[in-house]
Amino acid sequence: MIRFFLLQNRQGKTRLSKWYVPPSTGTGAGSSSSSANGNHILSANYATSNNQTEAEKARIEAEVHRLVTSRDKKYTNFIEYNNYKLIYRRYAGLFFTIAVDVQDNELSYLESIHLFVELLDSYFANVCELDIVFNFNKVYRELH
Repeated sequence: MIRFFLLQNRQGKTRLSKWYVPPSTGTGAGSSSSSANGNHILSANYATSNNQTEAEKARIEAEVHRLVTSRDKKYTNFIEYNNYKLIYRRYAGLFFTIAVDVQDNELSYLESIHLFVELLDSYFANVCELDIVFNFNKVYRELH
């Protein structure tokens, strides 16, 4: 199962991210407590948990970029990271990265990255980073 999809440039700027599964923060998402009439109320503050989730996403994106860009070209495009596997491919100055479960087939996801790049290339007629920046909504729609 795909955990997230990242599109980053060489400088580490994330141009596109799609999270299919929220990152695990190591703590529970919230605990339930009973009110006087027996109804369950979620006791976690939504704004706080949302900020923690965004901070965790930013941390993961930075770490993934560090791992992918520092890797030598003689190695494979697969990296085991935490409890999932990173599959990445570099096209010009952009890194396309997919995080999946450890037991998933790496080659099928590598082919999916290539197919997505070919789709963007045909859609924008020789796609570049600026096409992605200025047409973010179109690229994001194609990713769904």
